[in-house]
Amino acid sequence: QVQLLESGGGLVQAGGSLRLSCAAPGRTFSTHAMGWFRQAPGKERDFVAGITTTASGRTTYYADFVKGRFTISRDDAKNTVYLQMNSLKPEDTAVYYCAASPRSGRPNSGYDYWGQGTQVTVSS
Repeated sequence: QVQLLESGGGLVQAGGSLRLSCAAPGRTFSTHAMGWFRQAPGKERDFVAGITTTASGRTTYYADFVKGRFTISRDDAKNTVYLQMNSLKPEDTAVYYCAASPRSGRPNSGYDYWGQGTQVTVSS
């Protein structure tokens, strides 16, 4: 069982920033694209951002509702993917999940490993 470990969630005021981290086993991290999803109470889980590493570099994908505010990145030396969240809004409140896909960081690329989630709460 592959274990993804998220951290960095918490309570922040609107307009503030948080950085989420997700650590993955080295073998998984080197062969998988990584993504972030979120699920607010009573809502479906939504894709937030994804990152793919190819021979030509890295490609990132973002949901429209976070473009310009959130940035996904990965540190291969640390087997860690990050989600820098700036200009947070109350509607960003959700449990954020890290996920790994053997294909790409696109929204529907078949993520097969998931973390337990970390709560992000943005107060108005």
